[in-house]
Amino acid sequence: MTEFIQLHVLTSYPPANLNRDDLGRPKTAIFGGKNRLRISSQSLKRAWRQSSVFGSAVGEYKGWRTRSMAKEWVYGELAGLDDKKAKEWAKKVADVFGKHDDEPGQHGKTKQLAHISPEEKAAIGQLVQAIKAGKSPGDDELEKLLLRQNQKAADIALFGRMLADKPSYNVEAAAQVAHAITVHSISIEDDYFTAVDDLNTRQEDMGAGHVGETEFAAGVFYLYVCIDRDRLAKNLQDDEAIVVRALQGLTEAVLTVAPAGKQNSFGSRACASYVLAERGDRQPRSLSVAFLGGLGEGDYVGDGIAALTRQYQKFDKAYGPMARERFVFDVPNEQGSLAELLAFVAAPAEGAK
Repeated sequence: MTEFIQLHVLTSYPPANLNRDDLGRPKTAIFGGKNRLRISSQSLKRAWRQSSVFGSAVGEYKGWRTRSMAKEWVYGELAGLDDKKAKEWAKKVADVFGKHDDEPGQHGKTKQLAHISPEEKAAIGQLVQAIKAGKSPGDDELEKLLLRQNQKAADIALFGRMLADKPSYNVEAAAQVAHAITVHSISIEDDYFTAVDDLNTRQEDMGAGHVGETEFAAGVFYLYVCIDRDRLAKNLQDDEAIVVRALQGLTEAVLTVAPAGKQNSFGSRACASYVLAERGDRQPRSLSVAFLGGLGEGDYVGDGIAALTRQYQKFDKAYGPMARERFVFDVPNEQGSLAELLAFVAAPAEGAK
């Protein structure tokens, strides 16, 4: 049976605009007929993947999501030798991972983003060295740059990758991340602000150097993350040491890393106040229904903890135990610790004990 690790997280953010829509407003969602603040899963995953927390945990087992791998790693290395030759080889390498962009000045950029593993980057480096040595690698050697297996990028293993032109090289994500939403309804507020010109003596102009407006809101967010441990192990070639590093790095990032949107203006960094972690082989489920009606005014964190507890107990009563093990990290009530939580999520799957 598949081993699932589920995280149910409550995090309180002060006034912020962490994740904006196309108009610059905080993203929202209608849930239970009420307007909630929302942080998209895409925004969260990028913040976690790019964080020093995750990077420190997985070390060299981290990839690059980019359009510029051939431009930087091929053209950039060969251009000093022969610019025309460098462009040709950059385009050939780009075509292995997608399709190169023919627009002037792209020099091997792909049209789409591609997620590249450390092993694939190393293979590109070896190819470049061979070209520098006067060799001319054939198509079969170029195709070997793209790997189905024998790669151990923790971020690709967790979040997957899609190569539209090479679907057989896609990687199915081991982690599913929900959009975070507030456990209560919200109202978005406006911040009218001005910037003063330091050299304005006010002899001729009494006005501000700049006038602007931004929107923000505050709230307590519920976030749900589900990790298929077996899929993660398969994606990482069953290297248990890297599986543990990936699980612990992701979990700590989920608790401590926020999207960077408008951080310089709001300083809205926060750590999770509560985490319910579950392990088991039963079908995963979110506990978002606990907040369908929204919480009334008051202690949103405390009331949110109580709502989550009631909800998982109701599911257990109706369907039988939905998790084999649970661990609670409750900061307000001084229960559990980050170190204990990381040990819980990293424990071997039941059959591997």
